[in-house]
Amino acid sequence: MKKQILKLMLLMASTAFVVSCGSDDPVFTASCTDGIQNGDETRIDCGGSSCNECVDEQSNILEGEVAGDVLLDASVEYELTASYVVLDGGTLTIPAGTTIKATGGTSSYIAVAQGGKIFIEGNSSNPVVMTSGAANPSASDWGGLVVCGKAPTNVGATATSEVADLTYGGTNSTDNSGSIRYLRIEYTGATFNSSKEFNGLSLFGVGSGTTVEYVQSFEGGDDGIEFFGGTVKGKYLVSTNSGDDSIDFADGWAGTGEYWYISGGAKAGIEGSNNGDNGNASPVTNATLKNITVVGPVTEGALYFKEGGGDFYVDNFYIAGADLGVKIKGTDTEAAVRIEANDLIMTNVQFADNVTSFIQTDYTEIISHSYNKVLQQAQETVQLLQIGLLDGQEV
Repeated sequence: MKKQILKLMLLMASTAFVVSCGSDDPVFTASCTDGIQNGDETRIDCGGSSCNECVDEQSNILEGEVAGDVLLDASVEYELTASYVVLDGGTLTIPAGTTIKATGGTSSYIAVAQGGKIFIEGNSSNPVVMTSGAANPSASDWGGLVVCGKAPTNVGATATSEVADLTYGGTNSTDNSGSIRYLRIEYTGATFNSSKEFNGLSLFGVGSGTTVEYVQSFEGGDDGIEFFGGTVKGKYLVSTNSGDDSIDFADGWAGTGEYWYISGGAKAGIEGSNNGDNGNASPVTNATLKNITVVGPVTEGALYFKEGGGDFYVDNFYIAGADLGVKIKGTDTEAAVRIEANDLIMTNVQFADNVTSFIQTDYTEIISHSYNKVLQQAQETVQLLQIGLLDGQEV
């Protein structure tokens, strides 16, 4: 019986071999997702003419440049030893659950150049984590994530990013640099000098075609998340224990921020600026913020309206554990003009558990009726909360 079974198996194998060599056989092509090395793939589901570029399976080191399509493997813990830059035309895809640990200080960062794309595909149960590789991690251990797009800014037709030395800016407001969802980025902010240091996530001239959602910066040495111009929206952002401002936007950012939770920042909860060299530079920062929480302590206000500020509309702003609501330097002439023109509109402002010396604003110029009205509305909201006529909204 065993001999008969063996003979039958050999016959089947021979038949399959003959059939597979026939001239009318179909041509098999790579599916890129079937878990089989087929077509002209050089490894399972990667390489060849149509699949993602293969990352060296014998190495977990990330450094250098990405010119093609690279797909990381969530089962591998990667070490970022130097800069890892996605070039124009390249794509980097990072699946849910991937961990990247950086070990190179200021030389360790991930950057996306204009025309490149990054796809961070975390989810609520398996975020992508970019963190320090140090035995005892601390703020400023490594650089951070830098994305450069082609959307407008007010620092010139194009500019060079503060870190990574990449070009950004342009005229394409809908530029697409990919998608960043469910990312936790930790211990960033490596410092070159007193005026040049990384943030957790830096968005330079990034366009509205890019998705930025569910991102947390934790224990960064500088700002947690910063928008340098551009039109990208930021939704469900968290900044925890940043060494400078928690979330910062400037240089003509024209975007919407929703559901931000900020706590433990060293300076401003939110710093909103127009332009550090010219407070009237155009296009003027035009920000809409909704459902924002800032939990102190903070040393430069829950909101710092700075360097000309811009046109801000802020709705449902909850401030707790702070000593100052809105900071505006009396010497910031451009910001003062915009305050007097009612370009800062704040509705549904709520205060809770703030220090006994808490003040709504340190603005010392002549406060117009319009700005007084904003503060009056905020105070009325507080009074209603105190007597129980208005339920606090979750943010």
